[in-house]
Amino acid sequence: MKNFMGRNFLLTNETAKVLYHRYAEQLPIIDYHCHVSPKEIAEDRQIANITELWLGGDHYKWRAMRSCGVSEKFITGDASDYDKFLAYAKIMPSLIGNPLYHWTHLELKRFFGITDILSESTADAIWQTTAEMLAEPAFSVRSLITRSRVELLCTTDDPADSLEYHKMLASDDSFPTKVLPAFRPDKAFNINKAGLAAYYERLGAAAGIPVTDLDSLKEALGRRIDFFDSMGCRTADHGLDEYPFYVKPNPYASNEALRTALASDGRDVTVEQLCLLKSEMLAFLAGEYAKRGWVMQLHMGVARNTNTVMYGKLGPDTGFDTIGQMSVPAILSLLDAMESGAGLPRTILYSVNPTDNAAIGTVLGAFQTSGDGFPKVMQGSAWWFNDSIDGMRAQMKQLANLSAFGKFLGMLTDSRSFTSYPRHEYFRRILCDLIGTWVEDGLYPFEPEDLATLVCDICYNNTKNFFRFEV
Repeated sequence: MKNFMGRNFLLTNETAKVLYHRYAEQLPIIDYHCHVSPKEIAEDRQIANITELWLGGDHYKWRAMRSCGVSEKFITGDASDYDKFLAYAKIMPSLIGNPLYHWTHLELKRFFGITDILSESTADAIWQTTAEMLAEPAFSVRSLITRSRVELLCTTDDPADSLEYHKMLASDDSFPTKVLPAFRPDKAFNINKAGLAAYYERLGAAAGIPVTDLDSLKEALGRRIDFFDSMGCRTADHGLDEYPFYVKPNPYASNEALRTALASDGRDVTVEQLCLLKSEMLAFLAGEYAKRGWVMQLHMGVARNTNTVMYGKLGPDTGFDTIGQMSVPAILSLLDAMESGAGLPRTILYSVNPTDNAAIGTVLGAFQTSGDGFPKVMQGSAWWFNDSIDGMRAQMKQLANLSAFGKFLGMLTDSRSFTSYPRHEYFRRILCDLIGTWVEDGLYPFEPEDLATLVCDICYNNTKNFFRFEV
């Protein structure tokens, strides 16, 4: 029997062990999509306790706690931080097979040197030990990032954001990690949401132009793209969710949809009008990204806020989103419109639905026309509900079956936590085990230089080169 999470955790063959320990383990991290706060990095926040660190905004953990029947008081309610941590510790024995079990213990081990198993009986000692350590300067936000060997990370930023904290970080030579903004314009397209007029007022103030119609919306976003570009931005990120998000662009009808939205504060907008506006703007923005050499990331297939009672109480991003459906005809039409129009930028496709892996693999192949040594369109890593052992393996196998696995972009955290970087270790161990298994099963030759190149490319080099990051 193997020891729990020992040196060769997840590495089941000798080739995998060599690939991980000799190559993958030592590589720095480029986290090209996450949700950590640039303000907290700039101010080098000192986190008070492990509840703030782990449970403050982690809907993965919140869902697990609800699955174990924990009262909402101990999840998002007014219970003390200690009681919330204790409630999380109590559920750990029930999480066998859940990646949270591994991530939790990897983070305890890598950041705090704690090898005890988290449970009700160990919770108090772990609370005390981590609280003492988190009070030390060596456990500030910047220190946690640096100790994780994070070379570059991209936050998620609204077009109307001032990027003031990015400016502070860019001028601070004392912090070695490069922190870049990523452009996330979803609020500009969600014309069926209340508060649209107020948001457009904020966007217009940031861009220096009133947003009153389709042309002024495009102008405002174009100006903000220029500003983000000047701040080092290399990527834009879009959440397309599960509805049929593409129809043939019609500028006149899109403008009318926008006017309806502004007049009714989103109340009178139909699904068809929402799709019209989003299709028009996606095609426009793709051309803007292509001009600047940005990478466009498209996240698809999420059914959001499905529990309307809890959404009303807690709002979005609180653990009530689910796997939905990706529309293959819609994504094909969208990519074709971009290719036929102002240009299709380098693009990454993610679907939260694992049954979409094969479809995405074939979609990629239909738009690989860059000719510059890199694919124009790539599938992103197993995302959200799929970043488990089985989910990662399934996504990587399907990508290898249908595309060029050696060009894969590896892992990202998609996290709000500053201790989530062991997820890269988790991914790298699974990757090395998969490649090692193929080699030991005689499906790929044992050529050490080729294997080293594969591992280093997937874990680091491909991301750096695909995004054209300067690190």
